[in-house]
Amino acid sequence: MLRPAVTNPPARTPLNRERVLRAAVAVADEGGLAALTIRSLAQELGVKPMAVYHYVANKDEILDGIVDIVFGEIELPAAEDDWRTGMQRRAASARQVLKGHSWAIGLLESRTTPGHETLHHHDRILDTLLNAGFSLELTAHAYALIDSYVYGFALQEAGLPFDGPDTVADVAEPIMERFATGEYPRMVQMATEYYFRPGYDFGAEFQFGLDLILDGLATRLAAEG
Repeated sequence: MLRPAVTNPPARTPLNRERVLRAAVAVADEGGLAALTIRSLAQELGVKPMAVYHYVANKDEILDGIVDIVFGEIELPAAEDDWRTGMQRRAASARQVLKGHSWAIGLLESRTTPGHETLHHHDRILDTLLNAGFSLELTAHAYALIDSYVYGFALQEAGLPFDGPDTVADVAEPIMERFATGEYPRMVQMATEYYFRPGYDFGAEFQFGLDLILDGLATRLAAEG
């Protein structure tokens, strides 16, 4: 009598620090930072909580690690970029990365023990600006201004009740009912003549604001000579 062939179960991917941190990112992406605990991380990995402690000492170490992962995903200025192209590339990439990891918006600049990717990221941005002729003072101003804009826009975008073109009208319909009193004529005008136009996308406002900032920095750079 032939016996059925015995198949070995697939080997489990060995646990390591990188896998633990990637799983932590997945948990945070799914449920936010409040959902990220040692227990939920262990459940995501399919292991017991004590196994996680072998690779990360506590939640602070996890937060340091996942912030470093996020910084590593943001595209940096290329070697051949001029400063403006480099800042444009980095800002656009940061916005897209933060759309996928909205939990990181308020966390990126909060860590006191930054990792390699975090430090490398900041050093490359500073190098791009300084090599373009920005003074130390203007470099500090430029970096703070660009980051304030990018992080602020990402935060606002993450909080909006609509997403993408042609979705504003659906959300705004109940609000429009309150306009019938005639008390808010400018709101009516903006809604009907601009926001509700086919193809309107709030995300397109990002480039307009970024261009204004880069234009202003270019003017200041030229004035510094």
